[in-house]
Amino acid sequence: MQSTRRWLNQSQPQTLVIATWLLYANAAFAVLDLLRAGVLISLRPLVLLYFAVRIGGGVLGGRGIANEQKWGYYLGLASAIAPFVLRAVITGNPFAADIISLAFEIALVALLLHPMSRDYQRIWFK
Repeated sequence: MQSTRRWLNQSQPQTLVIATWLLYANAAFAVLDLLRAGVLISLRPLVLLYFAVRIGGGVLGGRGIANEQKWGYYLGLASAIAPFVLRAVITGNPFAADIISLAFEIALVALLLHPMSRDYQRIWFK
């Protein structure tokens, strides 16, 4: 039996559906930021790692969550927390982002760590 591959799973709890959407949105905004920054970051490997984690982790984590995979949940959680860690290393301040980006990043971490999300992934994810 072949399972259906999804980008968004509406049958999951609301917290996971919104978190999946936010992972994709963060990845899309990271692509825009990368295009905007362009040459300015080409010589900074840590900044490139920051963008790779935001883009790759966001898309792959969201896809894994939508398909109820444990690795997707953990990758999504890691990519949600990574901007704080990498900003702390790069600038010394994990909250050194504009207020709107910071609000979305905090919301994403909160949604993924919400008891409803954690319980659902613990019980139903493979």
